Amino acid sequence: MSLRLVSAALLCVAVTVALAWAVLDRPLPEENLPDRVAAAMPESGVDHPVTAVLLNFRSYDTLLEIAVLLLAVVVALALREAQPDQPEAMGLDNPLLRAVMAWLLPLILIVAGFLLWAGSYQPGGAFQAGSVLAAAGVLLRLAGVTTAWLDNATLMRAGLALGLLTFLGVGLLVMIPGAPFLTYPLEYAGTLILVIELTLTLSIGLTLISLFRLTPPYADDPDEAREQAGKTP
Repeated sequence: MSLRLVSAALLCVAVTVALAWAVLDRPLPEENLPDRVAAAMPESGVDHPVTAVLLNFRSYDTLLEIAVLLLAVVVALALREAQPDQPEAMGLDNPLLRAVMAWLLPLILIVAGFLLWAGSYQPGGAFQAGSVLAAAGVLLRLAGVTTAWLDNATLMRAGLALGLLTFLGVGLLVMIPGAPFLTYPLEYAGTLILVIELTLTLSIGLTLISLFRLTPPYADDPDEAREQAGKTP
């Protein structure tokens, strides 16, 4: 057994022990957080506690998560140019699959819209709705359907940044009357959260689609990847 494998194994064991110790030795909370969330729900602007925590009580965390997603796309774009929309490179040039997608796509959009709207009073929200939208984009590409609008750099950049910029804009807007950053006024909390979720849905969907598009189609064979790249006009 090589020294590298032994070192990696010891490192994994050390990390596992450290994580186990941190979990077992964590201090007990001094207050009941679920009860605290339940007590603050009338001020959240929504009816579901998860949405209230993600977009109101702990909105800083969600803002940073969106920033990380956007950063991932920026890094992917920097590492690899977007590949062209070609059925032979991106999916199955299958008429039956395209016909199925023609019927399935409206249903997917309805499901995404429902998940977005339902997030205010039951499990759902922007992340789930954005993932469903991204799934629609992935299926379209697997079906060999061209999505030339994704190659419009201006539209893509605007769509990718829209959610984060809206989130930041709302956070700064509420500071004008003197409130802290991302502390929504009670009478407008529900509306502001809905606006944020609408834009986040679009940005999350475009982010996941972009990450899929930037995946090399021949990553398992570097020689073939270079050969295919040379054939791309």
